[in-house]
Amino acid sequence: MDSLSSSFLQKHALHHSLPPPPPLGILQLKISSVKSDEQYTKIPHLTKIFIPAQQKTTQTIRRQTRKTDFLTIFFNSLEDFICKFMDPPLRPSIDPNHVLSGNFAPVNELPPTACPVVSGSLPPSLNGAYIRNGSNPQFFPRSPYHLFDGDGMLHSTTISDGKARFCSRFVKTYKYNLEREIGSPVIPNFFSAFNGLPASLARCAVTIGRVIATQYDPRRGIGVANTSLALIGGKLFALCESDLPYRIKLTPGGDIITLGRHESFGKPFLTMTAHPKIDADTGEAFAFRHSIFPPFLTYFRINAEGIKQPEIPISSLNKATLIHDFAVTKNYAVFPDTKVLMEPREILKGRPPFRVDPEKVPRMGIIPRYAADEREMWWIEVPGCNIMHAANAWEEDGGDTIVMVAPNILAVEHALERMDLMRASLERIEINVKTKSVRRRAVATGNLDFAVINPAYVGKKNRYVYAALGSPLPKTGGVVKIDLSLSTTGSGDCTVASHVYPPGCYGGEPFFVAKEPDNPAAEEDDGYLVTYLHNENIEESKFIVMDAKSPTLEIVAAVKLPRRVPYGFHGIFVPECDIKTL
Repeated sequence: MDSLSSSFLQKHALHHSLPPPPPLGILQLKISSVKSDEQYTKIPHLTKIFIPAQQKTTQTIRRQTRKTDFLTIFFNSLEDFICKFMDPPLRPSIDPNHVLSGNFAPVNELPPTACPVVSGSLPPSLNGAYIRNGSNPQFFPRSPYHLFDGDGMLHSTTISDGKARFCSRFVKTYKYNLEREIGSPVIPNFFSAFNGLPASLARCAVTIGRVIATQYDPRRGIGVANTSLALIGGKLFALCESDLPYRIKLTPGGDIITLGRHESFGKPFLTMTAHPKIDADTGEAFAFRHSIFPPFLTYFRINAEGIKQPEIPISSLNKATLIHDFAVTKNYAVFPDTKVLMEPREILKGRPPFRVDPEKVPRMGIIPRYAADEREMWWIEVPGCNIMHAANAWEEDGGDTIVMVAPNILAVEHALERMDLMRASLERIEINVKTKSVRRRAVATGNLDFAVINPAYVGKKNRYVYAALGSPLPKTGGVVKIDLSLSTTGSGDCTVASHVYPPGCYGGEPFFVAKEPDNPAAEEDDGYLVTYLHNENIEESKFIVMDAKSPTLEIVAAVKLPRRVPYGFHGIFVPECDIKTL
């Protein structure tokens, strides 16, 4: 969500040749294979592969010698001075001692570890891996820190023949590797670093100094890859909208390897959404990026072979809006233009670069899915509708109506500062393509977000949505099942099933896994919901499996994990057959 940083550095970075950090080799070339675990995995596209020096295998983690040269000591001393003497008192939303308390506290990496099934049994259709991404700083912050700022860590539960193995690994981004080498944070946290005018200007100066001194090169990426995962063109990626995706590999033994930054999806400084939409029928991925400089929005498509198609700049978006997600149908792409803006000039006022414009009227932008340019795009005002996540969208009435289902953030002013006060209402939004009008109504009660569907129905009419119950977000206290076939009858709450976790137990986003993904006759809800559940009373985490057809979303299997799993963001299930070809 911090694409501001990438765009800002694109505009102002010094253009000179910077050597890679000494302990890291960097290869940028067309690679035909990479050797890992004595096997070869094909990589046909341009990916930057970071290889730790003297590393025999990509699984081996060696303690790297931290740089103690004069420049490192000098810049770190300046950072310490800013924190101690220039930062004003920290608000709770950026105080690391508050943000990283309880089960939000970071954890270390964990190699693949066998886990006991403590209730039920793991069904054969779950042979594969459930992986969830989240924010996990490798160093406890000495400066302001927001929940969205941490390094990406992937928590994976690999299942085979009823047995489970758990693994946690950092996404080895350029930022992660650089800061691990230096031994402390280097790249500023753009959700939190700008805290008061003197401290903000000082941090900008230190950052520019590090670039001039060749301590880091922003062209090689500044993102944390901490938000989500996606399978695109047969490849697995960890994503965060402040950077390009990082390609990930899963080993047969359940380990997680970062192969590198996938530069085929963009040039240096460019970014990509953390929420691409994958059409299960065509294999295409639809994506976008947003920026603080015109064009503020760019739409593009990636074909089934993983080749990015020509971009479509959207110049009709006249402000730098924080667009986190969108939706696609058979013929359209729909973009929410919310009240949340990205304005770097706010830094000069001593304020964060993200703000809510109370005077702005939210809009929806509609563009043909396969548009060659933006000439056919149009916008419609949708007062009071601020969409951060979209569950799905499809067309009705012969294509005259676009139906979008999404959580609407009711108190958007709390979206970044006070997430505990934020509420989301799951809505059915109908856009009449002919009359350019909108009709909306809530389909459920409760504070619902992290809404998911059967992935086979992306862009097609679906009946069921599964959403997490905020307690408060991003902690979730349960899961509800919504029957959208009831949403056209004016019945109000369309909840048909729910599972509330016991007191003191909290989960995250559920993910739907079909029992028979290759069976076209299978019912839409014939499958399982998987997620991580943490018991704060005994500090124990589990991987749980719920029956998606059950009226109580019954837990049919639970795996006790070897250590707690911090609360995080979005996940994915990768079938065993796909793991073998990644």
